[in-house]
Amino acid sequence: NKIEEIVGKTTPEDIFDYIYAVLHSPKYREKYKEFLKIDFPRVPYPKDRESFKKLIKIGKELRELHLMESPKLDKNDISFPVSGTKEVTKVIYKDNKVYINDEQYFGNVPKVAWNFYIGGYQPAQKWLKDRKGRILNSDDIDHYAKIITILMETDRIMKDIDKI
Repeated sequence: NKIEEIVGKTTPEDIFDYIYAVLHSPKYREKYKEFLKIDFPRVPYPKDRESFKKLIKIGKELRELHLMESPKLDKNDISFPVSGTKEVTKVIYKDNKVYINDEQYFGNVPKVAWNFYIGGYQPAQKWLKDRKGRILNSDDIDHYAKIITILMETDRIMKDIDKI
């Protein structure tokens, strides 16, 4: 096949991870924005073996993050420092903090993660707003911290893709 002519022997996982990386490229999304609205994405052939391998690595990293399988999720800087009811009564972002009520908040949440879009949604906002009126347990708090980490890492990785 044409890809193997360019890059040599590949696996299905390599192809998937390459495509995953390409589809997360901001330059690709901008260039094909109108086309992506009406048709399936067209994926360009890799330029060469070196860039293909780099994009495979990045695509794998993204895939593991999005499936919540990345070891990067085991450690993050998101805090939930104030004890209290843990009830989500309102959701407000201010000064790198996401308040869930008058006293309690998630700290160290960068604006890029808070405003990050996936499709037509802002996951950092939607996840909490969908839980309004509920009390968060420790698994919920840990899960939200992972969501923020995923969004931060996705933003960072997407910028790296465009450098390749």
